[in-house]
Amino acid sequence: MPQISEKIHELTVGQLSARSGAAVSALHFYEAKGLISSRRTTGNQRRYGRDTLRRVAFVRAAQRVGIPLATIRQALAQLPEERTPTNEDWARLSAAWRTELDERIKQLGRLRDHLTDCIGCGCLSLETCVLSNPDDAFGERMAGSRLLPVHNPAPGGDEA
Repeated sequence: MPQISEKIHELTVGQLSARSGAAVSALHFYEAKGLISSRRTTGNQRRYGRDTLRRVAFVRAAQRVGIPLATIRQALAQLPEERTPTNEDWARLSAAWRTELDERIKQLGRLRDHLTDCIGCGCLSLETCVLSNPDDAFGERMAGSRLLPVHNPAPGGDEA
């Protein structure tokens, strides 16, 4: 990993990419989504504060555990601008996500446990298919092994 002098307070997008491990395109995407910010030079080049390194690490860690970008953006908005997120910040913000992650883990466990049943049912809309037709919701509307498009006659009463 290339070292950057402590005297340098701003990073180019290439330096930020090299130090963070995020692709330049990912950094541009993060910026477009409001997760990080830069200033523009007179030559219209992006410059990022050194604190952006920690913010990118924060974003990537949160993404790895499945936190949506909108939620990450809300979390970062709670931090003062141009301040590196601290361990305490991460602990506080990640604690709020724990319940959501625990619920997702439960849902994934249920999906895993019923996956064999779904493959065994054969049609994906029988009463027993808990994955794509929980509680036989499709059966209340129509019979059959799949949903068919609603047929609307052409104007004037004739079928098309």
